Order: sequence, then C-alpha cells, then structure tokens
Amino acid sequence: MNKVVKNAEEAIKGISDNMTIMFGGFGLCGIPENVINILATTSIKGIICISNNCGVDDFGLGKLLKNKQIRKMIASYVGENSEFERQLLSGEIEVDLIPQGTLAERIRAGGAGIPAFYVPAGYGTEVAIGKEAREYNGKMHILEHGLTADYAVVKAWKGDTQGNLIYKYTASNFNNMMATAGKITIAEVEELVPAGSLDPNFIHTPGVFVQRIFQGVNYEKRIEQITVTKPN
Repeated sequence: MNKVVKNAEEAIKGISDNMTIMFGGFGLCGIPENVINILATTSIKGIICISNNCGVDDFGLGKLLKNKQIRKMIASYVGENSEFERQLLSGEIEVDLIPQGTLAERIRAGGAGIPAFYVPAGYGTEVAIGKEAREYNGKMHILEHGLTADYAVVKAWKGDTQGNLIYKYTASNFNNMMATAGKITIAEVEELVPAGSLDPNFIHTPGVFVQRIFQGVNYEKRIEQITVTKPN
C-alpha cells in the first residue's frame, strides 16, 4: 500500500461536509498546520471537530472557525479564541466541553476499540447530566463513551513511507492517541524518510494506524503567549 501523498491538498481528498475530524495538537504545539491551512481554502463545512482546543483567532483551527466551517467543537479548552466566544454566545456553534483527562481517555478508548468506561471526573456537575452513574470503591463514576472520527489529522516530527511516526517532546500530546482513532489517519511530518530508517524502539505510532503521509512545509510553529523574564 502506497501511503505517501504529495501534499496536504492531496491528503484531504475524500473529506466532505459534516464529517467528524480529529486534529492533533495542544494549544498551537504539534498542530497539523499544512492540513488546516488547506482545509481553510476549501468550501468544506459542517465539520464536527474533536481537538484539545480551537487554536487562536487567526491561526490553527481558528482559521476554520473564522470561516464558519466548524459546526460543533468537542474540546477541553477554548480560552484563547475570542471568535469562538462570540460564536458560542450567539449560538452559531455547538460545543461539548469535556474534562481534559476524560477527553484524552475517550480518544484512547475509541482507538483501542473500547466502547465505554466509567470515570469519576465530572460527577455532580453539568458534565454528568444525562449520563449513567455507578459507585466503584466508594466513589461515584459516570459513563463516558469512546470517541472515533471519519478522519484523524496528526503532526509528527519524523515519519517513514510506511506511516511509522515519531513525535518530538510535547508535540506528542493528543497526536499519538488520535492517530489510532480515525477511520482514515492523515499524518504530516517535518521529515519523511524511507521505510526502515527509523529505530523501531523509538516509534510512537506504528504505521498500521496511518493511511496517508506527506512531508509538510513552511511550519510557523507559533507560540500562543510568549512569557519571558525581564532583563535586570
């Protein structure tokens, strides 16, 4: 199976309106910039987006949000985006806010074929409304369901032509688990190498989970809020 595609434009073939798409990244760290940028140039709309957050106003998933291409956002944090706030308060977007650990585990469970599990986070809050609750070891837990997607889009540091991926430091974040939870997984990498070039001991995502891979270009790697120490 030839998994290598030429660029982001070729990688997104098949994505259409109203699909559920996972996007890796945490804040702006480790986001699939090339795929997001090319999606922002299309007329695709109605996306149900699963991601830790929704970028910032003019970068990352914020571009899709600004274009009103996202119909529903499933995330754990949305505090860096004023356009998101505007759309939420005006009722232009559906939002499902999930505790961050629960979001990560729902994605991991979905990728592992686990349909549901019990977790204590959120019990007694709005998060628990409409969900089954049970007591385990003297503590109440709520039932959460695994998450999957039509497409998972991830960003890695290195990948080979068979789709094996290595993430760098904190850019691993949600990318690793999301790669397992998409029916079709698209990986963009900073460096694409021949199969067999990567040390198997350091591979984070085995190629069996990846259907399309390409070498990205022109990464901006923007930082949301730069905090520096004032000089003496």
